[in-house]
Amino acid sequence: MTEQRRQILEMLAENKITADEAEQLIAAVEGERQASPREAAPQAGPRRKYLRVLASDDSAGAGTGHVNIRVPLQLLRAGVRLTSFIPPQAIAKINAELGKSGVPIDLSELKPAQIEELIDHLDELVVDVVDETSSVRVFCE
Repeated sequence: MTEQRRQILEMLAENKITADEAEQLIAAVEGERQASPREAAPQAGPRRKYLRVLASDDSAGAGTGHVNIRVPLQLLRAGVRLTSFIPPQAIAKINAELGKSGVPIDLSELKPAQIEELIDHLDELVVDVVDETSSVRVFCE
């Protein structure tokens, strides 16, 4: 028995999660284990680890407005796994608020495989927006 599976069963025994939540977590852990041979296979290029956002605004002069954000893609993966710990009532409230904000995402429908597919597509993403005084660039590295 893996350490992750043991922890899930302990949380179930302590009534910290429901049987359905435990089942979802175990399925996610087993899915990761099955996906790992695919990750070990040689890939066309280097596996991207970060989403980078670079922005600059020189309209005020002296090059004062610069932003350089580097977000680990592993954060996306962890975020999807953490949604399985959110109680269903809270997910319904979160989904409603996201919908009001114009983000029509159902957190209960997010699956780790979908995030891997998204990350695979992000590998090819490059967004460049440039005008006379400012620029924004989004890419994976």
